[in-house]
Amino acid sequence: MSRTVYVNGAYVPEEEAKVSVFDRGFLFADGIYEVTAVLDGKICEWEGHVARLERSLGEIGMKMPMSVSGLLEVHREMVKRNNLEEGAIYLQVTRGATDRDFLMPEGLEQTVILFTQAKKLTGEKTGLRVVSVPDIRWGRRDIKTVQLLAASLMKTEAKKQGKDDCWMVEEGFVTEGSSNNTYIITKEGKIITRNLTNSILPGITRKSVLRLVKELDMEIEERPFTIEEAQNAAEAFMTAATSFVTPVIEVDGVGLGGGTPGPVTKRLIEVYIEESRKASC
Repeated sequence: MSRTVYVNGAYVPEEEAKVSVFDRGFLFADGIYEVTAVLDGKICEWEGHVARLERSLGEIGMKMPMSVSGLLEVHREMVKRNNLEEGAIYLQVTRGATDRDFLMPEGLEQTVILFTQAKKLTGEKTGLRVVSVPDIRWGRRDIKTVQLLAASLMKTEAKKQGKDDCWMVEEGFVTEGSSNNTYIITKEGKIITRNLTNSILPGITRKSVLRLVKELDMEIEERPFTIEEAQNAAEAFMTAATSFVTPVIEVDGVGLGGGTPGPVTKRLIEVYIEESRKASC
């Protein structure tokens, strides 16, 4: 059955969804995106995602395409029209369409698209195997732009090596995964994750998980860590909007926790999903 897609104010079948070949998102990756999880037909972490959307747009000189309440209604309508119980909603806002020119034009009508992806987000997680790769992305990774070629290349390389994902490394320290924030848990039980800078995306799931960690009286340290530290850790995990808390059981061929998700990670998975369901809208 065809999905309903939102394109510039209209809800259309996906086969009829079109944008201009001159759209700057297509020509220059001149756009911002967000992916929001849906559980039980409700939207998760809405306030965090819309706040980050507005910030990212502002960082590249763009405004919000509509009011926050209007955008929420579009998301809810997409859930309704696609009978989405569990999965994700992808939102992309570009500067708009005009003849190709490196100079950013002003006053264009923005391009706004949304589509849904039905997928299982909950359930048992066996853990991921990751491989380290050099971080070759641009310097403003704190902005959630649509320029994802580097991350796509690196994740594809990990798959070619028979692994599930990659951890990017810059100047000897892990930055993040291909589409997620990264964490290790020391043998003493301390959770370590990289502090927020322009080097990583300020994950919405990351923010919520760190809040839950503090509420659970777990020790947290925000600082860069190395691959060697990760290989010597008791546990490791990653967080992202549509994978929530995901265990990591191998780093560059070295197994963690006997190759199974550890107790701390399992606890965070349970608590995060429980809290997300309570706070969804």
